[in-house]
Amino acid sequence: MANHSAPLVVIDVVGLTPALLGEHTPHLNALAADGFRAELGAVLPAVTCTAQATMLTGHLPRDHGIVANGWYFRELAEVRFWHQANPLVGMPKVWEIARDRQPGFTCANLFWWYNMYSTVDWSVTPRPVYPADGRKIPALYSEPIDLARQLTAELGDFPFFDFWGPKAGIRSSEWIARAARACFDRHRPDLTFVYLPHLDYNLQRLAPHHPAIAADLGAVDRVAGALIDHVRGQGAEVVVVSEYGITEATGGLHINRALREAGLLRVQETVAGELLDAGASRAFAVADHQVAHVYVRDREEIAKVKAILECGDGIERVLDAEGKCAAGLDHGRAGELVAIAEPGHWFTYYYWLDDARAPDFARTVDIHRKPGYDPAELFLDPDRPLVKGRIAWRLVQKRLGMRYLMDVIPLRADLVKGTHGRLPDRPEDGPVLLCSNRGSACERLAMTGVRDFLLAQLGLE
Repeated sequence: MANHSAPLVVIDVVGLTPALLGEHTPHLNALAADGFRAELGAVLPAVTCTAQATMLTGHLPRDHGIVANGWYFRELAEVRFWHQANPLVGMPKVWEIARDRQPGFTCANLFWWYNMYSTVDWSVTPRPVYPADGRKIPALYSEPIDLARQLTAELGDFPFFDFWGPKAGIRSSEWIARAARACFDRHRPDLTFVYLPHLDYNLQRLAPHHPAIAADLGAVDRVAGALIDHVRGQGAEVVVVSEYGITEATGGLHINRALREAGLLRVQETVAGELLDAGASRAFAVADHQVAHVYVRDREEIAKVKAILECGDGIERVLDAEGKCAAGLDHGRAGELVAIAEPGHWFTYYYWLDDARAPDFARTVDIHRKPGYDPAELFLDPDRPLVKGRIAWRLVQKRLGMRYLMDVIPLRADLVKGTHGRLPDRPEDGPVLLCSNRGSACERLAMTGVRDFLLAQLGLE
């Protein structure tokens, strides 16, 4: 084990903000009381993959390359979201720097993103298996390979459908926290990362001020608190971070429909509905919450596309090359333009003009096939009669080995009540950092400062 005073456990409580800490979060409050609480400066776009990569590398997207949760791979002419290969992150991570400074340093990563093929010692992340017959079978990927089997034998199957989709809830965060505890007890890593996504779900379904959010705060506080108490009881220091805050959503913006109506976006007509033809489009948007990367094929049309977007309702700003540079988004993966929604608005990925021509995957939970983020995947379609009976029948088809389409997701942006992605207008609605070590107290920390802050907690600054 590395020669420092205590192991460090870093817990990502997604969606936690200063405004949400209060009577329903006694365990998190106790951690801050023992140590301290600080504002955590958000990074643009304020989304999971970008925020995590920024914290782990200490660099902005211009350097680490994670410009969103997904982007347009120009060499493939395809939009790809939620990939997990760690080499996509183009800068050294905190544990790599720690290992250079202290040989023998060890690290575990429980469900933080870009967790596959990384240089940590122990990693676990969701990775479904897709058999040739079209099924999707929940599974985990781990390093070492036996770790997932050991955790499953000890804790039961990971509740995959509680991790994302209409059923998403506390059970997935409970499993991850228990897995982190088991990994800590068995291996005692010098540094452990833990991802607790629970708040993300109902904050998007209901908005932060909904009365039901109190129960969600209590649930994630209980789960985080049990883990915090356990590892602190074993001598660890604890840091809690969040990636962004979620604010009220008042409407979705169909940015790709506007580009299609301007004659810039092309689709292919197929038996599965209309498919975005990114390679043939003169311009299209990769929507990710309140930020959209707009890819423009011909440089001479950039100004024209920018003018079209700036005339659109609900769009606050459109960053060109100069604006991207100022925001730290001047990386080759970024769009030629980056659109930022006004407060309350967010961008859908919808590119079809008639719901009857929507692609078949639009009404399913399919985070990889959709060319943009789709928060409607958190809902069952309220306009489909007997939707739960439809699910039951699809599950019967699955058990019988039949092909089936779990087409139960709505095509309604109005259902989404919470969103994020733009920089917060108020610090209390932005991310937060809690730490058990009072000696490191500060009032505010930039997200790019998290890497060095963690190294300092480990005595490796």
